[in-house]
Amino acid sequence: MSASEALVVFTPSGRRGRFPVGTPVLQAARSLGVDIDSVCGGRGICGRCQVLVSEGEFAKHGLVSRADNLSPVSVVEQEYCSSQTMEPGRRLSCSAQVLGDVVIDVPSSSQVHKQVVRKEAEAHDVQLDPLIRLHFVEVQQPDMHDPSGDLRRLEDALEFEWRLTDLACDVIVVQQLQTALRKGEWKVTVAVHAGRQIVAVWPGFREHVYGLAIDVGSTTIAAHLCHLASGEVVASAGVMNPQIRFGEDLMSRVSYVMMNPGGEKEMTAVVRAALNELAAEVCHQANIEPQEILEATFVGNPIMHHLLLGINPVELGGAPFALATDRAITLWAIEIDFAIHRNARIYVLPCIAGHVGADTAGVILAERPDLSDKITLLVDVGTNAEIVLGNNQRLLACSSPTGPAFEGAQISCGQRAAPGAIERVRVDPQTLEPRFKVIGCELWSDDPGFASATSGTGVTGVCGSGIIEVLAEMYLAGVILHDGTINGALAARSPRIQADGRTFSYELYPATDSKPALKIMQNDVRAIQLGKAALYAGVRLLMERMGVDKVDRIRLAGAFGSHIDVKYAMVLGMIPDCGLDQVSSAGNAAGTGARIALLDQRSRRDIEQLVRRVEKIETAVEPRFQEFFVEAMAIPHLTAPFERLREVVSLPERTVVHAEGSARGRRGSRREQGSIPVVGASS
Repeated sequence: MSASEALVVFTPSGRRGRFPVGTPVLQAARSLGVDIDSVCGGRGICGRCQVLVSEGEFAKHGLVSRADNLSPVSVVEQEYCSSQTMEPGRRLSCSAQVLGDVVIDVPSSSQVHKQVVRKEAEAHDVQLDPLIRLHFVEVQQPDMHDPSGDLRRLEDALEFEWRLTDLACDVIVVQQLQTALRKGEWKVTVAVHAGRQIVAVWPGFREHVYGLAIDVGSTTIAAHLCHLASGEVVASAGVMNPQIRFGEDLMSRVSYVMMNPGGEKEMTAVVRAALNELAAEVCHQANIEPQEILEATFVGNPIMHHLLLGINPVELGGAPFALATDRAITLWAIEIDFAIHRNARIYVLPCIAGHVGADTAGVILAERPDLSDKITLLVDVGTNAEIVLGNNQRLLACSSPTGPAFEGAQISCGQRAAPGAIERVRVDPQTLEPRFKVIGCELWSDDPGFASATSGTGVTGVCGSGIIEVLAEMYLAGVILHDGTINGALAARSPRIQADGRTFSYELYPATDSKPALKIMQNDVRAIQLGKAALYAGVRLLMERMGVDKVDRIRLAGAFGSHIDVKYAMVLGMIPDCGLDQVSSAGNAAGTGARIALLDQRSRRDIEQLVRRVEKIETAVEPRFQEFFVEAMAIPHLTAPFERLREVVSLPERTVVHAEGSARGRRGSRREQGSIPVVGASS
């Protein structure tokens, strides 16, 4: 053992080695492969390489560690602390030198592959390993004796200071290179993609670079601006998908293309324009320029995926529902006219099948059902429901045509979630009187002050979560029967039950001078029955294919899953029986998956491999789907006992009225009397 060497142990990695006295801690760490961040190349500018000396006797390592076994605080560190805050005891590892045996702790904030937990990601741990890395270098100035170009000398500096070799660089970077070098007095910050491609050069030192994670939904487009170094979501925004004017649901948009040649170009143009508006909005929130965004990831259903990329979606409009590609796609931002940095890279997650898209891949990436032995059900409810079932042994997926009723469409008093919309409902089982809450007000409708608190918005309609709750509450109170019929016999008990031709309705909110009454009509119940039956039938199909009769846990994804009360979803029979404590919201899991793909390059390989394992079930050609659908039209189900739900909710007895008199004293048709319609039927 040489007296001129010292033992250095790094925690939490446990890596250790002997180094000559005077070796910078950062150099020692890099030689051992210890995970310490740095952008400035050891110049003491960025402050990311902070470490802490663990003092005391460490028998395990056979050494005594002291703070004075590092060199005294340097002028560089003093200058950094004069402008930045550094916690007591911390040192810049690029400046501190090893003088004796020492244990060095690398805090998580100084690790390149740090883990961050964000509420937006439903408390998911996201491993940070972005593809874009920043490198600060000083480039040798040209002279008459060295004829090499500026790019070559930049590459030499990157190889010397950062060990980056064989880098590619396109003309977009070269066009700006000489200006950046001279403006920065030959000191520049270089953005390198995947350790292989120079994508941007800025004069001087730059510490921050950003990425966008975008979920292109058929109804809403959501964008999250992320700090690539920390994983922090610094701004979020959403906008209605402007393609709605071509059709509210996906198939109507495909039909528009079929009926209007070139229509796909119109839809591609408007969605790309919306993306640029979103990018400008989040940049305004974060007070940055769009040119500071160097990476973006996208998820979306197959039709949104194809239209975003300028691919005609007509093949997805009919069997065999062929995708143009089911692979992940990487392209330049300028290829989709995305107004961020010209050299930004775009990554689109892979699709799974004709109606199971990159958004479902995002949900799988966020939830990772393949890492558990529990049978997990993932449901992303929209105009189509994407369903995934499985565990670490097997994964299955399908899409089910639930329609837009869950979002308030096709409902007589339905509306999108907005201030004034009823979102929570309770019905007294004795008096049949309702009480409710509206978006934008914390008071219930029977609380003092409700009228004045809602005077600005009024009570305007019922949104998706309110529809589910009012129907479930009506069923629990006996207003709706097991077959979905509104029980006209209760009209004698409550004026809320009102005749409506041959059927009955339930008045949730009375008419005002300016607005008609909000009523739940028989057709509204039928619309929800059709949607929930399609959803349950898709789940049941996957359960049968997997050979299971129950699921261990259920995660409801999407905006709908974020606001729905899972108890009421189960009361209606939207989802199979399961312990309510095992049913929860996954939030915008598709968007979370997009963020994971943005912030962790290894996750892209994971999801690309994982989607190849997913077994795709096409509900449109499965004969059992129709049978499951008919059974699921009943509330909560024709035959399923829902035993675990009955432990916490008193479900009514299953009585089906086959001969209910009409409001006019006549017998109605079978459908009006509670018979169960087939797929596609409407009342």
